[in-house]
Amino acid sequence: MNMKSYKFLFFAVLAISVTVLSGCRTKKPSSGMYGSDNMYGGAIIDDDIQLNPDNMGLPMDGDRNMFEAVMFAYDSSQVNPEEAGKVEAVAKYLNKKRGSGVIVEGHGDERGSREYNLTLGERRALAIRDYLISLGVDPSSIQTKSLGEEMPSNMGHDEDAWRQNRRGVFAIY
Repeated sequence: MNMKSYKFLFFAVLAISVTVLSGCRTKKPSSGMYGSDNMYGGAIIDDDIQLNPDNMGLPMDGDRNMFEAVMFAYDSSQVNPEEAGKVEAVAKYLNKKRGSGVIVEGHGDERGSREYNLTLGERRALAIRDYLISLGVDPSSIQTKSLGEEMPSNMGHDEDAWRQNRRGVFAIY
């Protein structure tokens, strides 16, 4: 083989390697703090254990059955006026029961990339957080978490399912 053939072979192998490697998916994280958990300087919620004594004892989980989820429009992180009463009910509870707290979980539907849905879920959780703060809730009692499309409430693949999955969930502790 001459030098030209070696160069061609080298570049062909390089191109194939890049193509194969670019198609490999990275390992999905097993737990998830997706940026907003410590945005306001509060304790970080550790997703790997139920109670994290290193972070002032704040739980990573709470009761999700106390309040209805806030539903969102497609590709939106604005709290709709029709849904505002749900956030106001949580604020009333938290303002009355000092020492309680909430983890606001932002969710999305399956459309869009995983990264986009995690970002949208974070924006939804932060929008609810901001509304709670505007209603007098202590910022240190609110944690946020984005679950993106990872935990759908409806496993379907149609508009009805997607509408149910675009939500913010309150986990009260």
